[in-house]
Amino acid sequence: MPRVTAGAPGGTGSAPASAIPIGGRPLTFEEARALAAGAAARLDVNAAARMAPSRALVERLVERGDAVYGVNTGFGALKSVRIADADVRALQVNLLRSHAAGAGPELEPAVVRLMLALRAHSLALGASGVRPALVERLLALRDREMLPVVPSKGSLGASGDLIPLAHLALAVIGEGEARHAGRVAPTAEHLKAAGLDPLVLEAKEGLALINGTQAATAVGILAVAEGYEVLRAAHAACALSVEALRGSAMPFDARVHALRPHAGQVASAAAIRALLEGSAILASHAACDRVQDPYSFRCAPQVLGASLDAAAFARDRLTTEINSVTDNPLCFAAEEEIVSAGNFHGQPVAQALDFFAIGLAEVGSIAERRSYLLLDAAKSGLPPFLAANPGLESGLMIVQYLQAALVAENKALAQPASVDSIPSSAGQEDHVSLAMHAAMKALALVRNVRRIVAAEILCAAAGVETLRPLRSSEALEAFLAGARALAAPLTTDRRLDHDLARLDDWIADAGAGDAAGVAAL
Repeated sequence: MPRVTAGAPGGTGSAPASAIPIGGRPLTFEEARALAAGAAARLDVNAAARMAPSRALVERLVERGDAVYGVNTGFGALKSVRIADADVRALQVNLLRSHAAGAGPELEPAVVRLMLALRAHSLALGASGVRPALVERLLALRDREMLPVVPSKGSLGASGDLIPLAHLALAVIGEGEARHAGRVAPTAEHLKAAGLDPLVLEAKEGLALINGTQAATAVGILAVAEGYEVLRAAHAACALSVEALRGSAMPFDARVHALRPHAGQVASAAAIRALLEGSAILASHAACDRVQDPYSFRCAPQVLGASLDAAAFARDRLTTEINSVTDNPLCFAAEEEIVSAGNFHGQPVAQALDFFAIGLAEVGSIAERRSYLLLDAAKSGLPPFLAANPGLESGLMIVQYLQAALVAENKALAQPASVDSIPSSAGQEDHVSLAMHAAMKALALVRNVRRIVAAEILCAAAGVETLRPLRSSEALEAFLAGARALAAPLTTDRRLDHDLARLDDWIADAGAGDAAGVAAL
């Protein structure tokens, strides 16, 4: 992801005027991406007024003695257990403590940062019945980079991301652990050093903190954002491979794609066509007798374009999700009603991310096929494995092995999570989305594909360089120069993992797409 400078460390009160408003107008996907990277956030000036009616409704119903799920009743299958008024606060704290049962590696800081912002935004939209002080505390933790330690495993995606959000919410009450200034310590210790007291939760606030889809959504935002940079680089890598193979530009002709005008396909063909424009390599073999290139070259716009469409679908669904109220029950102050429903169910997120993962898996699969062909001297006409001294040296042979291993892993990661379910809470929660599983798989898959594309760049660059003094297009020469600044040409065998890692980072930081001039897709 592009790096974004974090806001001032003093909390929401010190956020600059340019900070992204939380709890006001809808957030954009790019703003969510920036919030993950550390952009400053502030509570919208109208948020407190928007939240007041629903909070007043909760307080009236508690005072009146009405039974309201999660406010003065137990949770899940314990929904019928009535809680005494004197225990309403304790109920909220017990909920957070009991649900903090996660496992696995902790979520990375970008995800936790975004979880804090998205949970604050959802609560501040005014249908959750919580106080502005609760939202302000979430934003204060984020702006101070006091990030709760959140295990990555445990969510079923309904009733929301209960376990990860419980670990996130413990920081609000001064419990659990948090990471600050590179050090993990009890949250209470960090709060004391910052001059903050733990927040005392009121009725419904514990439940509001953990009923939601913000863990899966935050991971999904990261996956899709990183996926778009992979897609930009994949188009440049593909075009460079076309050059190395001395392939045809005719499959990218605009007339072809006008006859099958899927948006992604049209955009993909246009991107590759623009990258090849002005190439002396293409011009040098315009009259060759090759009739057709293999599918991984000739059908690249159809495959990459379908993946673009899958990414666009996921982006659209996630943008809707970040601007939704996803807890339960929901407060409708004008009607004097609190309604128990199911907005916490993560199925829209899970299905979108499963579709996205399938699309990105194909980006890696077709990139590996192009690399394989470039390394096969019988098919490419290039030196075997693009080695300087084939036989004595293996050249880039093993790079394709790595690609093949990652493609194989991606076949498992691309299996959908959203078609599975497992009941919980004594059958009360009898269908779950597994949205967090879909999100974590998608993120891992995107990062595999990024390394596969990095490997294709190595192969295509070496192939083009065998065709000197012919030069490619201006755009692809700039792309090649950027790649070679990070991974020098092979003059003899050497380890390649460091080269690939640098190219991987280049893709992730938008350097690859920018070097080739590939516009946002």
